[in-house]
Amino acid sequence: MNKLITELIGTFFLVLTIGLVVATGSPLAPLAIGSVLMVMVYMGGHISGAHYNPAVTLGVWMRGSIETGDVAKYMGVQLLGALLGAAISSYLTGETLTVAHSGNMIPALVAEFLFTFALVLVVLNVATSDATSGNSYFGLAIGFTVMVGAFAVGGISGGAFNPAVGIGAIIVDITMGNGSFGDGWIYLVGPFGGGAAAAMVYKVQNS
Repeated sequence: MNKLITELIGTFFLVLTIGLVVATGSPLAPLAIGSVLMVMVYMGGHISGAHYNPAVTLGVWMRGSIETGDVAKYMGVQLLGALLGAAISSYLTGETLTVAHSGNMIPALVAEFLFTFALVLVVLNVATSDATSGNSYFGLAIGFTVMVGAFAVGGISGGAFNPAVGIGAIIVDITMGNGSFGDGWIYLVGPFGGGAAAAMVYKVQNS
C-alpha cells in the first residue's frame, strides 16, 4: 500500500504543477515540470521506484523490476493521481489543463514516442541497473529528460510523455464540458510504444 500511496502522491504533484505552470503561460514551464518530477523521484524512489507514469511502469515491468500483479495497481493509482491533480489545478486556476498537439497528428505521435523512449531508457539505466545502483543523480537525470523533451517538442505534441498526464487531463476536460477524447489515442500509443521500445533497447544495451 505504501508503494501505491507514493505513486498517487508523486503523480498528483506532477500533474498539479503541470496544470498550474501551463496556466501562467510561462516559457519556463518545462523547467518547473522537470524540477517537480525530480524532487518527487527523490521523494519516492526508495519506496515505489517513483514511476508516476504508466509508460515507465510498462518499461520497468518488461525489464523485470516490478511484479506483474503490481502493474495494473500502479497504473490505476497513477491515473487517479493525474485526475486529482488536473481537477485541483482547474479549480485553482479556473482553466482546464489541456494537453494539445500542434494539429499534426503524426509529428505529435512521433514526438511522444521519441521522448517517452528517452525518458524510460534513462529511468531503466539510472534507477534499475545494478551498474548504477546507489547513485545520487537518478532524480536529476530523470527530471532533466522530461524538461528537455518539454522544451524540444512541447509545441508539437504538448509534451506529455505520460499516458496518465494526457488521458487524465482529457478526462477532466470532458467532465467539465470543455472537450472530447478526440486525438487522445496519441497520448496512449506514443508513450506506451516508446516505453516498450526503451525496455527492449535496454536489454540489448545491458546484455
